[in-house]
Amino acid sequence: MIRIGTRKSKLALWQAYKVQEELKKLGQHSELVLIESEGDKVLDTPLPLMGGKGVFTKALDDALVAGEIDIAVHSHKDIPTDLPSGISLCSVMERANPYDVLVVRKDLGFLEEKNYAGLIATSSNRRKSQWLDRYHNHSTCDIRGNVQTRIKKLRASKWDGAIFAAAGLQRLELDHEIARVLDWMIPAPAQGAVAVVCRENDKETAAICKGFHHTETALCTRIERSFLNKLNGGCSAPIGAYAKIEAGVVKLQAIVMDPNAEIKIEVTLEKELALAEGLGIEAAEYALAKGAKDIIDKLPKEKRLH
Repeated sequence: MIRIGTRKSKLALWQAYKVQEELKKLGQHSELVLIESEGDKVLDTPLPLMGGKGVFTKALDDALVAGEIDIAVHSHKDIPTDLPSGISLCSVMERANPYDVLVVRKDLGFLEEKNYAGLIATSSNRRKSQWLDRYHNHSTCDIRGNVQTRIKKLRASKWDGAIFAAAGLQRLELDHEIARVLDWMIPAPAQGAVAVVCRENDKETAAICKGFHHTETALCTRIERSFLNKLNGGCSAPIGAYAKIEAGVVKLQAIVMDPNAEIKIEVTLEKELALAEGLGIEAAEYALAKGAKDIIDKLPKEKRLH
């Protein structure tokens, strides 16, 4: 019996059930163990001040190390690029839609008004900076909570729209809420992918989970996350990276911006599949040469989770 650790949100449960389904196909019995993360409990504090993306993964990782669960299921983009000691990545599932989308309170008309001072809800500096770069007269405000909570907050607000990950809405069958796919906005590294981690010494479970590991998604997300890691960019950093494979070539688009969209460093690189592993590092070195460290150093420091 494989014990699957998961957060309690509807989206986290969708991901856990998906893993359970894959395990069943492999003839493995499993059960869900529900664990509440710090990120689920505290909804009025910006993520960087709480400890960045680790606030969604630490409670599950602690349970894993303690032997209370056998695997933990995460949105891949929520996992810190340096995994905690004793934990290893054992499966990256095939990626869904990686893009961000706009959900609107009324309609899309406000985007056509040239001088309109739009207000968009997002707590992501990456989304904020790219949005303000495109819509100079707009401003943004913070929003926290699970997908359903954020949609309710939007409906009850005076905001024009809010930005979500396409994959999250689609997995919850909320496609009808998508007003526009923001395919011009470079996603967060590993956005749209689900990852499974296990104890480093649990070779048996790791081998089982390789049965639903998607090699191409794993390569692309590794490249994206290596870009983020090399830049030492945490949860608050306005960093986007998206790698895709086309006709045997890996194409990487990456961006580093300051939160107010005053500075923008863009990188586009491509390499043949067999040579692509170091693409993220190469892109990060280019960005650093263009001044990315100055942008990241000026950001508020994230609280460290111990």
